[in-house]
Amino acid sequence: MARLAGRRLLAAVPVLALVTLGMFAVAAASPFDPVRRYIGDGGVGASQETLDALRENLEAGGTFVEQWWAWLRSAVTGDLGQSLALRQPVDQVIAERLGWSALLCAVAFVIAVLLGTTLGVFAARRPGSTFDRVVTSLSYTLQAAPPFWLALLAIWFFALRLDVLPAGGLTDAGSDVVTPGALLSHLVLPAGVLAVSQLPWFVLYVRQGVGDALREDPVRGARARGLSERTVLVGHALRSGLLPVLTLIGTRIPELITGALLIETVFSWPGIASATVKAATATDFPLLAALTVLSALAVLAGNLLADLLYGLADPRVDHDEM
Repeated sequence: MARLAGRRLLAAVPVLALVTLGMFAVAAASPFDPVRRYIGDGGVGASQETLDALRENLEAGGTFVEQWWAWLRSAVTGDLGQSLALRQPVDQVIAERLGWSALLCAVAFVIAVLLGTTLGVFAARRPGSTFDRVVTSLSYTLQAAPPFWLALLAIWFFALRLDVLPAGGLTDAGSDVVTPGALLSHLVLPAGVLAVSQLPWFVLYVRQGVGDALREDPVRGARARGLSERTVLVGHALRSGLLPVLTLIGTRIPELITGALLIETVFSWPGIASATVKAATATDFPLLAALTVLSALAVLAGNLLADLLYGLADPRVDHDEM
């Protein structure tokens, strides 16, 4: 497992380099000028000499390859540059927002995994039952529902119609202090919606995996020996049926990040989403590059985690071949 982690870390270096290079290429193809976005309306009458001098000071001149190489050399030393859109150091922008995004994603993902596993197991125990049909139908329906639509529906029902939960933000009205009670109440809706958007895949994967495991010969043999249904389910079918879910955990990371960006925007959650939107609209190269690296690292880490969990659950897996 240590060798697997080492190989993945080495492979991540060229992947991240190519991802950031591609980001700079796409941003450079944009028709928007980051320097004019930086100075705003005050730059309407600015001379070309002034714009060129500012572009040189901001290191926004040259080809996209030159900009990427300058950013990469600085990033290796720990200097992520200055955000043109937010006018803050990039590391400060990320530090102020990353924790809130990580909290939202972690809570939602844990809920989705635990609730999805539970519903999938109960559905697999009695295939064709009313519970199985209801859970399966709802899962397929939620798969097709966009996260932002679920978020707007949740705001309409829980915040506007029932008035039991806040519609967004992080603090109560008239207060700038984040208290544990306010944080919990403001976290319920965005985390719940994000969890619901991820839930169908875990329900359907667990249902299929456990259902197939219950029809295998070892499980039939365990039942023939008179073992209790709980022992058969937990000790035999569940362990075998959950192996595909471990792979699913890693593959859902990109969708989790995308869903979190939409959810944060709808609920005005103070995470990475607002910074991402501003960086994209202002062609903020340094901030876009740093956020791209973070997203790519999350995807690579999720895939590595899935492989490691799969290896722990199934000792027959050869890590040298992964």
